[in-house]
Amino acid sequence: MIIDRPDKANSLTPDMLAALSREVERAADEDVRVLVLTGTGKVFSAGADLDAARAGLATDPVWERLSGAIVALPCLTIAALNGTAAGGALGMVLACDLRVAVPAAKIFYPVMKLGFLPQPSDPGRLSALVGPARAKMILMAGAKIGAEEAAAWGLIDRVVPPEALDETVATLAADALGAGPAHVAAIKRMIG
Repeated sequence: MIIDRPDKANSLTPDMLAALSREVERAADEDVRVLVLTGTGKVFSAGADLDAARAGLATDPVWERLSGAIVALPCLTIAALNGTAAGGALGMVLACDLRVAVPAAKIFYPVMKLGFLPQPSDPGRLSALVGPARAKMILMAGAKIGAEEAAAWGLIDRVVPPEALDETVATLAADALGAGPAHVAAIKRMIG
């Protein structure tokens, strides 16, 4: 799945989020073994389109619907961060099983500064990956974390040059793609 609005830093509109949710939900019914989420251009996603956020998108349940659908997929999910992941878009990234990023990627979630709350499941997922203090640095102190630091924290699993992103994702997906859907789902269930 590709977030494709590069002229607006792949900022997400209500229609885009609804379409992404439908695609993920459809994947659950199609014996998909791997789902890769990435963006077009140099930014994974700037999060919510700010005009749409101010009009109510920041608190719309579609964010939870999307991240919940990603978590519920019985397949391997990989966020291929071709660039920065910010705001609500980070929820999709946190919902994925694996996260691979290019060195220029930054991670931030400016909810404190913008006066919004994060999506309900995001703080718990973030804290599970990086610990409570680092989650507070991102959500409460507004820290922008570079890819290498995010990898050291456990938020990113691999940092690779841009030209190696697709190949790295393909390597990580290879075993799941070679297995049956039930086998992939069983191992994912065992991990939790």
